[in-house]
Amino acid sequence: MKNTACLFAALAAALPAAAHAAPGLGSDVYGATVDAGEVEVEMRYDALGGGPDDGEDAMVFELGYAPSSRLRVAARMEAEKEPGDHRKVEAVGFEAIYTLGRVEGIDVAAYGEYEIVPNGPDSVETKLLLERRAGKFDGRLNLIAKKHLAQGRKVELSYAATADYAVAGDWRLGMAAFGDLGDFDDFAPRSEHFVGPVVKTEIEGLGPEIGIEAGYLFALSKARADTRGQFRFALEFEF
Repeated sequence: MKNTACLFAALAAALPAAAHAAPGLGSDVYGATVDAGEVEVEMRYDALGGGPDDGEDAMVFELGYAPSSRLRVAARMEAEKEPGDHRKVEAVGFEAIYTLGRVEGIDVAAYGEYEIVPNGPDSVETKLLLERRAGKFDGRLNLIAKKHLAQGRKVELSYAATADYAVAGDWRLGMAAFGDLGDFDDFAPRSEHFVGPVVKTEIEGLGPEIGIEAGYLFALSKARADTRGQFRFALEFEF
């Protein structure tokens, strides 16, 4: 793991600085529970369609492991492509999720990440993870605070949320939403938001359990100045 971290860091240091990404691009909505001993490999591809940012995309690779039922650790690498440009590794992150328990039927966990940004300020990110599971329903809300480690940069606030329902076997239908919430001095301004339908399913019996997620989020508010929407697709392998 140490050698992998050094390799990621060396690769990141050799590449240009990351650009601002649309809310949700390359991001997931985390649950608040952990399965001990589970190894996860996730590959995600998100892309913007329409408007000036048409063709901008993000590819994310994440490797996670849960040494206990309370803790999950992971390393992730994100590569982005701007319209008319080549794909570049934009960030490498190391994250941890620690479960805090259940309050009034809602699972609660804390998330922390240190992100290495090429030729720019690194950042730290924290999330409060909330998850409500009831029968066939699963609802998740991530409240996010991110700070770039540079003088004068404010803490950026945002959110990510999903709600889905099992409709047939392993198929689930629902909605996802991502958006900016400003900062502590200017909370919840008219900013960028994305919302739209998602579909999820699982495939078993092939060795690892394979999770598949696809969706399309419509751009709202200020996001419509740059794009019309965001296509999302992810594969997750659980061992």
